[in-house]
Amino acid sequence: MAQFDTKISKFLSYVLRHQPESIGLTLDSEGWADIGVLIKCAEKHGKHLNHALIATIVETNDKKRFAISDDQKRIRAVQGHSSQKVNISYQAQVPPAVLYHGTATRFLDSIFQQGLVAGSRHYVHLSADEATAIKVGQRHGKPDILKINAQLMHEQGFKFHQADNGVWLTKSVPVKYISFN
Repeated sequence: MAQFDTKISKFLSYVLRHQPESIGLTLDSEGWADIGVLIKCAEKHGKHLNHALIATIVETNDKKRFAISDDQKRIRAVQGHSSQKVNISYQAQVPPAVLYHGTATRFLDSIFQQGLVAGSRHYVHLSADEATAIKVGQRHGKPDILKINAQLMHEQGFKFHQADNGVWLTKSVPVKYISFN
């Protein structure tokens, strides 16, 4: 992705996941925003968007963070929201037996004291494969990969969801389900 596209992608992540009101945008409870309104709000804040550019960002984003509605009129971030106004109604799914969480080494003490918590986001994000978890962990420093016993969690009543981009979501992961990979 070109540097310009990366900046636009980060802008879209910010307004569609965390602070839509920062540009005067309103999201519905499922996280959808009208693309025309997004373009107008972004323009007022010095960001020049159009339908074609937005479609390109959605199609080429390596993390598949965004989705465009079937009618091509709305856009949303598929997961990672911190806005309390958004509450995507994901369907509960049976997870794979094992999921992974990439984190930075400096967070391990806290994780092994309190487990994985969503923090300011709605869900803890988990990966189906180690390679993706390593990439996630590298964003925050020297990575460590944690193995999550998702099968046992599921059997004991924890709910799992999968976002459109393949990221697995759950509200929390208690310490007893976490081990080093």
